[in-house]
Amino acid sequence: MKGILTIFIVGLFAFLQTPWKAPVEADTLKNPMLGQEEAIKEGKKLFATYCAICHGDKGKGDGVAGAALNPKPTNLTTTTFHAQSDGAIFWKITEGRAPMASYKATLSEEKRWQLVSYLRTLKQ
Repeated sequence: MKGILTIFIVGLFAFLQTPWKAPVEADTLKNPMLGQEEAIKEGKKLFATYCAICHGDKGKGDGVAGAALNPKPTNLTTTTFHAQSDGAIFWKITEGRAPMASYKATLSEEKRWQLVSYLRTLKQ
């Protein structure tokens, strides 16, 4: 039993350390709110409510609740983050991956696209 638990823990650790990539088909999703100021404004409000606690007020991955998480929350201001398509970011918000929650049931599709629109403003 102890051996099985060790294998499980090692496997979980390896899973959490692998880069999080959205499936290729997520790149085909297009942001229907691209460049809309109202969407960005609404996305900023959603970010403050749902995301800042872990990702920090400026999106740098330094939120209060994020300090205890492994892996740490993503810095949403980096070139690496912004190299992703809007569809990939939308997919990650929708699906989640521990410790990040899925927002599929919490936020409407429109609100998730608003978040993507706001996240695009967080470049360094």
